Amino acid sequence: MAFNIGLSGLNAAAADLKVTGNNIANVGTTAFKQSRAEFGDIFTRSYGTISKTNIGAGVRLIANTQQFTQGTLEFTDNSLDLAITGRGFFVLNGEGNDDNTYTRAGAFQVDDEGYIVNNGAPPLRLQGFPPTDPTDPKSLFRTGLRSDMQINLGDSPPNATADIAAQINLRSDATPPTVATFSSDDPDSYNFSTSTTVYDSLGTPRAVTMYFIKKATPAGTWDAKVEMDGRDPPDPKEVIETIPLTFDANGLLTAPAPNAKTPLTIPMAKFKPVNGATVGPDDPANGATGTNIINLDLTGTTQYGQSFAVTSLEQDGYTTGRITGVDADEAGVLFIRYSNGRALPLGQVALADFDNPQGLQQIGDNSWAETTSSGGPVVFAPGTGSLGTIQGGALETANVDLATELVNLITAQRNYQANSQTISAANTITQTILNIQ
Repeated sequence: MAFNIGLSGLNAAAADLKVTGNNIANVGTTAFKQSRAEFGDIFTRSYGTISKTNIGAGVRLIANTQQFTQGTLEFTDNSLDLAITGRGFFVLNGEGNDDNTYTRAGAFQVDDEGYIVNNGAPPLRLQGFPPTDPTDPKSLFRTGLRSDMQINLGDSPPNATADIAAQINLRSDATPPTVATFSSDDPDSYNFSTSTTVYDSLGTPRAVTMYFIKKATPAGTWDAKVEMDGRDPPDPKEVIETIPLTFDANGLLTAPAPNAKTPLTIPMAKFKPVNGATVGPDDPANGATGTNIINLDLTGTTQYGQSFAVTSLEQDGYTTGRITGVDADEAGVLFIRYSNGRALPLGQVALADFDNPQGLQQIGDNSWAETTSSGGPVVFAPGTGSLGTIQGGALETANVDLATELVNLITAQRNYQANSQTISAANTITQTILNIQ
């Protein structure tokens, strides 16, 4: 019996040594979760056994449990590296395979088809929720529909300018220009100017410039002449609109009325691009007469005593854009950034949680599979319910405390040596008995 007890102790110490060694070996593994060997004593029982005198039969390994504590975050230069802060697992799926696997290792990349995949063999695709409107930066997501996350590697299409919003201060003590006849080439014929770039339907840029002219009478009145480049030769520019401005005694704009949009009428016969694009949408007031408009909103424009200043000048058009990167926010929304300044939603990363994560089956490559012990997954958006949030451009490190594991290594070695002494002592006793004459 003593031999068996000592042998069970050796086996337990060897198992402890293996668990500790595995933790140490994976100290550099992304999002690795350390394990702990848990033991229980062995008692043999039979009918009539007196518990007060019954001696244990040794020890056995009950379980090797993983510790799902949070690892520290290590920031990287890869925007597709994702780390989970809190509970949850990334959901992965193979091509043509309905069986999900789960991981906390967020080292992702893009394959030749644009799918976001891990570095497994074969690679598994990251699962997420698609946007309801991929062209809307503020789109909601279809959380009831989970699919492979795929980046559209094509260019972002252009958008023709439809609206310009300007907020400007015109200096109140300005005097009317010395030259009465306006010409954009003569600075003495206007007081101030500012310009912005608008885009036609194919993304070609055009300059739109506003020239402000102070009128002598009545007080607080100006003319804003809007000129657009791109007219057919010989004159490359033309005033497309003259807008009268009126300010009250407090310097506030009264005409055009606040929040009113002034249409800038564009005769396409003069500005039609050689590429066949249109500048601005069709003018609904003129029907199909070849006249387009861009709406100008001057709400917030003032006439104060301070110097001329452009507080805001924005337009809603943009040219063609190419992919420059991918960003992730805390809610797990992946945005594709384009060279034209656009950021469109690719999708929202799906996270899974389990009632009993320790019941998951380890399947290698830092991944787990669902079991009856773990319970079914709850899959939803990051930051909701018990699910954690997402940190883009970072990876979760292993939660192994190397100093603790080295101490455990010494302890396991000591336990192994001590149990070997039990066997050695039992052998000595046996030899003594056999030597009795």
